[in-house]
Parts: sequence; C-alpha cells; structure tokens
Amino acid sequence: TLPVVLNAMSGKGVHVVTVNDYLAKRDAEQMSAIYNFLGFSVGVILSSQNSDIEHKQAYDCDITYGTNNEFGFDYLRDNMKFSKVEKVQREHNFVIVDEVDSILIDEARTPLIISGPTNRTLDGYIKANEVAKQMQKGEAVLPPAKPEGDFVVDEKNRNILITEAGIAKAEKLFGVENLYSLDNAILAHQLDQALKAHNLFEKDVHYVLRNNEVIIVDEFTGRLSEGRRFSEG
Repeated sequence: TLPVVLNAMSGKGVHVVTVNDYLAKRDAEQMSAIYNFLGFSVGVILSSQNSDIEHKQAYDCDITYGTNNEFGFDYLRDNMKFSKVEKVQREHNFVIVDEVDSILIDEARTPLIISGPTNRTLDGYIKANEVAKQMQKGEAVLPPAKPEGDFVVDEKNRNILITEAGIAKAEKLFGVENLYSLDNAILAHQLDQALKAHNLFEKDVHYVLRNNEVIIVDEFTGRLSEGRRFSEG
C-alpha cells in the first residue's frame, strides 16, 4: 500500500497488475476506501469492458488495477492508433506486479498478439477439416527410420509434422499436384491448423464452447480468457 500511495502522489499514475479480472476488481474495491480517503482516485480495467472510454477513464485515475493481459493489449492497441488523443494509456510511471513469478515467468511464454480480420471464406477450412479427419496419426521414430502414418504429433513443441505419405494423401484428396507450392500455401496452412485442432487441443481442457464461440482456457489459471483467440486461424 505504501509504495502505491507514495508513487501516486506524483500525479503520474500507478498500475497494479494482478493475474485475473476477479482479483483486479476485488482488490480495487477493497482498497478504494483507503485510497479515496487519502485523496486518490481508483480505476480498474476488465476484459468485459468493450469501450476505450471505460479504459481511458480507468487509466486517468491515480491508481489503476488490471491484469497483465489487459495492460499489455491496451499498450499494443495504443501503438496502432493514429493520434495521441485516441490512446487510452498515459505515459508509464510506476507499476506493482502481484504474483510476479506467474506473470513474468509462466505467462511470459504466451505472447500477446493482436490479429486482424481475414477475407477468407470458411470453405477452405471446411475442406481442410474433412481431409484432416481422413489422415492417420503415426508414431515418431528416430532417424533414419521413417515414421508410419500420415502425420506425427510433436507434443513437446505442440506441432504437427506431416509425413511424405501424408502429403501424397492430402494432395490426392485436395486434387492438387503440389501441396506446398506457393499457389497452395493457404491450403497447406489450413490443413496444418485442422490437424492441430484435432490432435493438440481438447475440448473443456484447452477451450470451451459457449454460444457457438470458442473461449480459450488459460493454461496457468484455469480461467476462461474472454476476448482472446487462438492465433494463425
């Protein structure tokens, strides 16, 4: 509390980072009485807040609570703005990080990425999904032996490796001569993502379905990550 108060006296703002929305909201509510008594305003940024106005109002407070993801994404979005008045964050001054080991070590392995909309239709993904269902999973073997099956799963790096037999089968099912030609780059990517979806992600473990929407389960906290999406389609 004392470091927050001392640095809030500068008028430049203090950020208090927590690991989830629940703690951010709870701590802001519990501490606001003390901070308000001392003459400081308190704000909180939550993933459920959809407007820049709400976030800007929170950042304009003397003390702002929020998660590392919300602070990070707001910073990224601000760097995409064309004018200073559109930005929600003020100049950074002082931050206190709760559960620093979780935020700066565990969650630091998950990059914050802002993705844009795509013009691609669902047809390619639907076809890739149909092809992926017909491909047989094989077991990884040490070289020079060649793996059996159409693909192998690299659990350590969470990746899919398509075998020569798998490439030949995919080319036949797609009706193309070279799956990895420049013309078929999108098709190859869609197949790779379909295979990953079937073999690396488990429903109710890595994600849940709610109102026909995929919601990611945070691997560190076990909480639902509203507003986040899996990258690369």
